[in-house]
Amino acid sequence: MTATGRRSAAEIEDHVILLDDAGADVGLAPRATVHTRDTPLHLGFSCYLFGPDGRVLLTRRALSKRTWPGVWTNSFCGHPRRGETLAQAVARHARHELGLDVVTGGDPVLPEFRYRAVDAGGVVENERCPVLLATTDREPEPNPDEVMDLRWVTPGDLEALVALAPWALSPWMVEQVHELRDVEWVASGDRPRGAPLGA
Repeated sequence: MTATGRRSAAEIEDHVILLDDAGADVGLAPRATVHTRDTPLHLGFSCYLFGPDGRVLLTRRALSKRTWPGVWTNSFCGHPRRGETLAQAVARHARHELGLDVVTGGDPVLPEFRYRAVDAGGVVENERCPVLLATTDREPEPNPDEVMDLRWVTPGDLEALVALAPWALSPWMVEQVHELRDVEWVASGDRPRGAPLGA
């Protein structure tokens, strides 16, 4: 235990970082038990993964997932661990969920994104969730514990899907796509902004 009574990162290997309303780190909680009907605010991230042809990967969450099982969402999400950069967290989750090494495009495109949502079972997501872009030149090899299906789509098709059927998608992706459109997340030629030139 720390002096404040919180457990250390070493004591909780698979943890989330708890935040106050100002976004400051106030402790840790086990990832496996943090999502309840009263989930505290914590740090996450969302990543949109682009292939060499400019299409973006959508994934369908595995039915075994605690929150939003079977729902279509962005390429992958996760929780940074204490002492881990966002880029490191993205790389770790890309390997675990999709079997991929990816190249991140630098700073988050939506660094202050935050949302709270309740799924059909009453479980709450409550995250400060920076949004990043990444690229790959390989096909995913999805982990069936995380992903049950996937599709590559154009950014325009994704925006149309969000407008047509938001009820079929994760609530965070719906909000993010609206905000990403405002920051022109895709440059000319359907290339993700900030993508490395060789990606």
